Amino acid sequence: MNMLPRIIEAWSRAWGEGDTRAFEEIVAENYVRRSKSGQEGLPEVIRQIEESHAAFSDFTMDVLHAVEDSDLIAINWQSHGRHTGTFMGVPPTQRIVTVNGASFLRHKDGLITEESVVWDPRELLSSMNIWHLGHQVRTNP
Repeated sequence: MNMLPRIIEAWSRAWGEGDTRAFEEIVAENYVRRSKSGQEGLPEVIRQIEESHAAFSDFTMDVLHAVEDSDLIAINWQSHGRHTGTFMGVPPTQRIVTVNGASFLRHKDGLITEESVVWDPRELLSSMNIWHLGHQVRTNP
């Protein structure tokens, strides 16, 4: 089953236009997303889409490359927007932000069951001209 056109259209509508219903329509009930920060379900991904559109004006998400092999779809994407709202605790910088990443989607019976996403948060922070978040060093007494 060639899922690629359907997935790309829904992906672009959800991430690129903020139409979260498009994403809800293509994921299975047991959908899970994995990343360096852990595992999330659909509600958390919907929240991330909404927060991205709230924090970045003219937010876009473009699919640069996509391939499908059996039950796996790989998407190379790029997001772009102006940082005009608070995001990840960072107040608006008014800077143009570009982030690149890849998502690997497993599907079954026409629905996405699992997603693994890879992107570098440092690319986001450097686009906002934030080079150091600071940290506190603990010392043992």
